[in-house]
Amino acid sequence: MYSYALLEPECFYLVQEKEQDEGLTLLQVRVISDNCMYVLKYKETVVTEWKRKNDPIHDIIELLGDDAVKKWKNAYYNSEDAYNYEEDED
Repeated sequence: MYSYALLEPECFYLVQEKEQDEGLTLLQVRVISDNCMYVLKYKETVVTEWKRKNDPIHDIIELLGDDAVKKWKNAYYNSEDAYNYEEDED
C-alpha cells in the first residue's frame, strides 16, 4: 500500500488506486500543499481533484519516462481531436 505523498509534482504515474480496480489510472500531481495534492486523472476526460497526502494508493505501477509521456500525449490529444471533429460534422 502506498500514498499520494510518494508522488512527485509534474510527473506522470500509472497507478491502481484500489485493490478491486480492474483498470489503471494515469495521473499527474500539479500542486503540493502542506497536507494535500492537486491531482489530474486522465480518463475519458480529465478529472481534477484534491487528495490528502496520506490517501492510499493500492499500487504505483510505473513512473512514465519522457518518451512515453510524449507518445501518450500525442495519442491522447489526437484521438480527442478526432472525436471532437466528428461531433462538429453533425
